[in-house]
Amino acid sequence: MSVLLAAIDVGSNAVRLFIARASREEGRIEIRKQNFFRIPLRLGKDVYRDGLISLEREQMFIDTMEAFRHLVNIYKPDKLTACATAAMREAKNGLEILEKVEQKTGFDIRIIDGLEEARLIRNTGAVKDNRDYKLTMFMDVGGGSTEISVLSEKELLGQVSFRIGTLRILSGKVEQEDWNELNDWLRQYSDAFGKINLVGSGGNINKLVKLFGRPKENLLIYNNLKYAYTHLRDMTVEERMLVFNLREDRADVIVPASQIFLTVMEQIKANHVLAPKIGVADGLIYEMFEEMGY
Repeated sequence: MSVLLAAIDVGSNAVRLFIARASREEGRIEIRKQNFFRIPLRLGKDVYRDGLISLEREQMFIDTMEAFRHLVNIYKPDKLTACATAAMREAKNGLEILEKVEQKTGFDIRIIDGLEEARLIRNTGAVKDNRDYKLTMFMDVGGGSTEISVLSEKELLGQVSFRIGTLRILSGKVEQEDWNELNDWLRQYSDAFGKINLVGSGGNINKLVKLFGRPKENLLIYNNLKYAYTHLRDMTVEERMLVFNLREDRADVIVPASQIFLTVMEQIKANHVLAPKIGVADGLIYEMFEEMGY
């Protein structure tokens, strides 16, 4: 038996509506995408500069949610859930805006913290255990934060959310002490350095794999990522758009995303990152299906 599910993910860089059909086959949950809509609202651009979402971007957000409401009415999913992450967490007017959205659309959008983001991504089960590695590290890089979880087989050893994100870096809001905090936290796993299976998520790492990695394997080698970072960093946003056919909202954030992944890879001595194309919206779909008890 399959069910149609819909998930809304309100991120710092973009908002997404993911509609998918879920079923259980041979004990595993199978997700088949029906449609995916991504709108680059950049809520974090206001928040990391001014501490709140501007009236103009608030209206854009409301308009987007009303459009999503129409799409949901057309698809008629069996269940829907919605969440908001870093930008809405930190916006002084975040709760007020979400209340307006609920009044206009009926969407009850809950704000989740970084640890919940990490759990949702981790629980997709997209990565199999690999005995060649001591640990598996899940890393999601967003516009406002980076979430990291560390597992030994299925046991969660630690998870943390850092205030290091692509839009936050572009806004000049990430200090050296933030990087130091990240590196200090990673050092607790130093015994496994060189033997950690790094799993990355987010639109930027997926794009980097497509441009500089091995797309069929969802794999990006460290040396290729380092080349990508230095190459892209030395180009203007317009040049990145032209040469690599990137949207403007991807062409600027792809460089700080590369920097964040490189920082972690260098610290844990990882020679590659696996990017199985998972995100918060995927995690929400999996969670809903599990809750329905199929």
